[in-house]
Amino acid sequence: MYRIFALLFSLTTDPIQVAISHTQVDVELLLAVDVSGSMDIEEARTQRQGYVDALQHPDFIDAVKGGMLGRIAIGYFEWAGAVNVQSVVDWQVIDDAEDAKTFAEKVNKPVRGSRRGTSLSNAILFGTESIEANAFSGNRRVLDVSGDGPNNTGPPVSPIRNAALKRGIVINGLAILIRPSATMVALDQYYSECVVGGPGSFMLPVTEPEDFAIAIRQKLILEVSGLTPQPTPIPAASGATVDCSTGIMLQPNTMDRTSPSFGK
Repeated sequence: MYRIFALLFSLTTDPIQVAISHTQVDVELLLAVDVSGSMDIEEARTQRQGYVDALQHPDFIDAVKGGMLGRIAIGYFEWAGAVNVQSVVDWQVIDDAEDAKTFAEKVNKPVRGSRRGTSLSNAILFGTESIEANAFSGNRRVLDVSGDGPNNTGPPVSPIRNAALKRGIVINGLAILIRPSATMVALDQYYSECVVGGPGSFMLPVTEPEDFAIAIRQKLILEVSGLTPQPTPIPAASGATVDCSTGIMLQPNTMDRTSPSFGK
């Protein structure tokens, strides 16, 4: 617990300028992928394959090459109640199709089952640390978070999200609405108002398994290009109007013991 608050304090303070030579890229893009309990094996496989295919799609490669420098830095990890450290794919440069294929092959690991809990706060905290510590310097820094439920474990999501935004990190979201976790508000609204944020941030909804690949490819292309989707996806809200602690309130141990058991 002390470590979490110490890290949060460090993220909310002004960054110290250190003279380190970083590789220049158009964007630092970190993919944070939900593998929590409400994602069954088939959904997890479909989601994983969506990323593998999107990373090798010609439109994605063209978007990378179309940048000012023609190269990006990218990383990947999976999360549930905590980050699955075995899933982490370390940062690498992509500037051509061969680089993209290499990275996609690292992402394409066997799906071994889901994990308990949904901690968007831990995912954002881990992602912020990873972006801050990498060896790259991008014109933009983007944390791309997918998920199918609200934050229901770990620290509150709002202060963690706000700390990341203060560091100049843009958070985009992919709200998975195929079989979303129980929540008091629509998941796409929750993501828009409690998760995403920063200049040009956006949220894309996925409502059918067959939409995964298209939504993921569209999201990656927009992030690499620095564009904002219009008009179909729901844009990031300018101010929160929902209770971002709704996931915590739905945990079984916070409800009357005679009530139905929600959550994961």
